[in-house]
Amino acid sequence: MLLIEDKQIVVPGEILAEGDFHSGRGTFKDADKVCSSLVGLVAVRDKKISVIPLQSKYIPKRGDVVIGKISDIRFSMWNLDINSPYSGILPAAEVFGKEKRELNRAFDVGDVLFLRVVDVDEVKKVKLGLKGRGLGKFRGGILIHITPTKVPRLIGKKGSMINMIKDQTKCEVVVGQNGVVWVKGKPEMERIVQKVIKTIEEEAHTSGLTDRIKNMLFELLGEKTEKTEKTNKEEDFEEELIQ
Repeated sequence: MLLIEDKQIVVPGEILAEGDFHSGRGTFKDADKVCSSLVGLVAVRDKKISVIPLQSKYIPKRGDVVIGKISDIRFSMWNLDINSPYSGILPAAEVFGKEKRELNRAFDVGDVLFLRVVDVDEVKKVKLGLKGRGLGKFRGGILIHITPTKVPRLIGKKGSMINMIKDQTKCEVVVGQNGVVWVKGKPEMERIVQKVIKTIEEEAHTSGLTDRIKNMLFELLGEKTEKTEKTNKEEDFEEELIQ
């Protein structure tokens, strides 16, 4: 018997189902009962029950694309903060090949890069690389941090949500699977994107989110347009007075 609903928020120890159900991620079995092991959202798939954590740190996986900030430079590598309990390393060989060059001439502390996870070993040493379309150093823009488990909701089905945000604000938006988002556009549009993304993060578990975000963008951009038109009219009026 299922005792909860799909997408319901549950707490550790809460009984989710009894009888013929399987324990998935974020749950454990106690006799014939499936219980939650954390605070999160229930996901029911056939007879399998999982709980997706509301708050979590990014656990690197090979093949992931991530956004990282250089925190340190060593003899043959850069260390990067990738919003994870585990720091990433970018070996010099991934950038220069066999050529010997000064590392800080390519990237310096504080630089933000878009990278791919090349490998994760048994002690969670995360090797990063820059080979791939669109990977490399970001210039300008702002960074927004969200809970990594909310990334799929931000992207949307077949990219619907993120594409809507980009189309409406005319901003460049790059989403890392580690929950770091890079945004570049007009300063006022960057602020709108930040507000929208934070709303998506907070309301990711609710239904009808796409329509609410569409309306939110319409309202925010509508206000912006009205202010711009008003400013333009005021400037025109001032020019007439001057003349």
